[in-house]
Order: sequence, then structure tokens, then C-alpha cells
Amino acid sequence: MTKRPPRYPTDSGTVATHIILPGDTNGHNTAFGGKIMEWMDITASVAAMRHCGTPCVTASVDDLSFTRPIRMGDIVILKACVNYTGRTSMEVGVRVESEHPLTHEREHALSGYFTFVAVDKEGKPMPVPAVEPRTDIELRRARAAKERQARRLEARKQRES
Repeated sequence: MTKRPPRYPTDSGTVATHIILPGDTNGHNTAFGGKIMEWMDITASVAAMRHCGTPCVTASVDDLSFTRPIRMGDIVILKACVNYTGRTSMEVGVRVESEHPLTHEREHALSGYFTFVAVDKEGKPMPVPAVEPRTDIELRRARAAKERQARRLEARKQRES
């Protein structure tokens, strides 16, 4: 297989916008966490596919912690891009903000890191193009992603032993 040229984090940049409707809420009139996580996974998947140009599957999700509730009627903005790549996998960072529909005030609600594996037509892992960070924030994200990958690999070794 021919090695593909590296890509930039901005090449995979994806933004999704939703509004919290009654069917998306729990008994407290706040968003179901599972609905937000579904939207995060979809947004991250689009970023992963934009990066490598092939189908991708979710391999893992790092800890997700809501920092504030997202209320019915809020606008939800999800931003994703590839932070780091391995041989066949990539980490996609997703930031979720809620926006008040009248004041337009935005607040960070949660962030998460999704690991995707690129797959071929038979569902077998395949190589992904490298990601080439350029800006200070992209470089910081890549360093942090590499550290998270090392922790994930160590945890996998611990589970398998």
C-alpha cells in the first residue's frame, strides 16, 4: 500500500450543531448524557473519516465528565479534529459547548477523546495518514494525545496479564 501524505488537524475539523428538544431530555429537563455522547461519537467519526478517507470504527472513549448541565432549548455545538495518529488508529478530540439561544452565551459542557481505527472493506485495520500539527495548540494536543495513548496501551497490557 502506498504511504499517504500527512494531513493537518484542520483538514479533519468538524462542527455539528443541535438543539436540545424534549425527546433529548431527562426528568430534570437537562440533556440525556447518552444523547450527547452519541452526538460526540458521530462528530468524531466524521472527523476521523475526513482525516483518512476510509471508514472508521470507534475503538475506545476516554473518560467523559460533564462540567455543567445542558438544558432543554440550549444549542449544542460539537467541535472535533484529529489530534494524533498511530499506524492504524487516531485520536479525535471533541469539545462540547452549550449556547443559550437568546443570549448567545456559550459555556464548555464537556470534552472527550475518541480513538478510531481505519478499516478496509473486510473490516480489517488499515494504515492512516500521519497528522502534522502546526500551531502551538495543535502541538500541545498532539503531545497530550500521545501521553493518553501510552496510558491506554499500558492499561491494555495490565488487563491482558
